[in-house]
Amino acid sequence: MNASIIFIILLVLMLTGMPISISLGLTVLSFLFMFTQVPLESVALKLFTGIEKFEIMAIPFFILAGNFLTHGGVARRMIKFATSMVGHWYGGLGLAGVLACALFAAVSGSSPATVVAIGSILMPAMVKAGFPNKFGAGVITTSGALGILIPPSIVMVMYSVATNTSVGALFMAGVIPGIGLAMVLGGVTWYRAMKFDYPRMQKATLGERWKAFRESVWGLLLIVVVMGGIYSGMFTPTEAAAMSAVYAFFVAVFVYQDLSMKDVARVLLNSANMSAMLLYIITNAVLFSFIMTNENIPQALADWMLGHGLGMIAFLLAVNIILLLAGNFMEPSSIVLIFAPILFPVAMKLGIDPVHFGILMVVNMEVGMCHPPVGLNLYVASGITKMGITDLTVAVWPWLLSMLAFLVVVTYVPILSTWLPRTLGMM
Repeated sequence: MNASIIFIILLVLMLTGMPISISLGLTVLSFLFMFTQVPLESVALKLFTGIEKFEIMAIPFFILAGNFLTHGGVARRMIKFATSMVGHWYGGLGLAGVLACALFAAVSGSSPATVVAIGSILMPAMVKAGFPNKFGAGVITTSGALGILIPPSIVMVMYSVATNTSVGALFMAGVIPGIGLAMVLGGVTWYRAMKFDYPRMQKATLGERWKAFRESVWGLLLIVVVMGGIYSGMFTPTEAAAMSAVYAFFVAVFVYQDLSMKDVARVLLNSANMSAMLLYIITNAVLFSFIMTNENIPQALADWMLGHGLGMIAFLLAVNIILLLAGNFMEPSSIVLIFAPILFPVAMKLGIDPVHFGILMVVNMEVGMCHPPVGLNLYVASGITKMGITDLTVAVWPWLLSMLAFLVVVTYVPILSTWLPRTLGMM
């Protein structure tokens, strides 16, 4: 009964067009005032203790690093390197887009940032080379989603905050599925380019490839700094985030010199705005999670499912459907922070690995970012390509279907997610 009341209040507030963070906060306060005896002091205390986690500090640092890289010419050099490697295959520039998105994802941690950084440079080049607008839009919109699966990932940090799962283990768990999805998207791009005989580029010489690698190496080194630092134990994921922000600043301002000191203030301000928005969502989601736990809703759900004989396979299928439906209306951070505290206890009771469950949620978020009406990547790509949301939705379908097939594989083959962190002794 209480669960129904909470979700009805939340749904009504969201349908009024109210931002998700404020909807969450008002839902909690309305429910507390009208239906419970919980003292307000404990709510205030929960507000502060909820965001008093060391891992949360990683979020503003990764956002800052991503912004420095987006504005600092790193993306342009990564595209040049990717093009020199795969440009001569069918759909050369499209494949270069997938590879460049995968490389940029490994340094930025954000999907919209990846779409902006790679798409704004690559889309005009693809149209100029003779590719249809829809083909380029499909490649960039879906490949940009790799930003939250290939580590470092802001959404993984959110999941870690909501469920107390190791961020380091999640980052390592994202490597194999991330590479796998990049190969799937690349395969669809190659097949469609071959089928419709899209243009190919001239094969780059070894000298050209070496030059492109040398120019992009400062950006690529950030992958080594973050992942190498975490794996070797030199620093925690949060310290790795701080290191990546400092390194990205150094590369953008002093090495590539694409950002002047005047521009740094603008980048800092943009990053602060985005961080504040995410931290506000986290604060309200922590309260929402508190009220759920207080009313024993996750436990009741777990008992109901086990009582009705629903096993792991049925539960994972239900989770995928719920998350894909939620992806129609909400953005990834909100989905993870609302649904992880509810679904996680059930997953634990069914013996599902917390790291595998985290990766499954992230892949669902990726699919959600690429389909209407609230697919974040669709709106970002729409701004770059000047295409309407309806046209873009038609454009992404071939890639979106392959992502759904990949989601099924990730859901029911947990070793894809757990093998690497287990081999490295992180689980």
